[in-house]
Amino acid sequence: MTNPFGKKSPSVDLEELKTWVLRDDEDLLVINKPGWLVCHPSKNGPLSSLVGAVREYTKVNKLHLVARLDRETSGLVIFAKHSAMARKYQMAIQNRIVKKTYLAILEGELKESVCIDQSIARRKSGAGPVHVKNEVSDVKSARRAVTDFIPVATGKGYTLARVEPETGRKHQIRVHAEWLGHRVVGDKIYGPDERFYLEFIESGWTDRLDRALPFKRQALHCYEYTFEFPEEPVSLTAPLPEDMRKFCELAMELAALKY
Repeated sequence: MTNPFGKKSPSVDLEELKTWVLRDDEDLLVINKPGWLVCHPSKNGPLSSLVGAVREYTKVNKLHLVARLDRETSGLVIFAKHSAMARKYQMAIQNRIVKKTYLAILEGELKESVCIDQSIARRKSGAGPVHVKNEVSDVKSARRAVTDFIPVATGKGYTLARVEPETGRKHQIRVHAEWLGHRVVGDKIYGPDERFYLEFIESGWTDRLDRALPFKRQALHCYEYTFEFPEEPVSLTAPLPEDMRKFCELAMELAALKY
């Protein structure tokens, strides 16, 4: 594969996509998405997005994306194959009968678990160069957001943490990690300089970014969903991707990981 963090990300290889499939049956297709791929279709053709590639792979035009991830967040993406199943899973998310667990590599060593209960709002226009940035705020339009950070392991100035959002605000984990003082490693918007995001959008991964950031993407992975359906709970898990695993092994010197 060409550099997935270049100015233009590569097309999905359908043979490689097969290795991302975690479940494929009459109801669901569950994918372990890599951290370089957008979910929604783009102008660059069907193989430039996960949705487009999955349509090419399955030859099914009517697929329902239950929940999306940001381009740089890896992990679980769920497609429902018919409308009844889509409604079942989407209503579970809406009615908060699902528990989500992420894995994140954080800057600094977080010594004990912490629950962040801080409302989030869109940052005021003109407050910075990146318009999509959110922040902890007490303005009237702010919405309550609650995130639990549970350290799993620490080493060499980093923390591998389980992160359990109790609400679903945009960029919630990354906003709360920044507010906590333990930013997600590699985050270009909520990291050391939000202009890194603009540089990446314009030019892809550059030498300056390589010197400034220890990881090419935000080190955030959607690890597990547990849907608490009345008839029977459904749990889905996506193993930690190789890039985050290698960072834990090399930069943090963690010998073994259970994820």
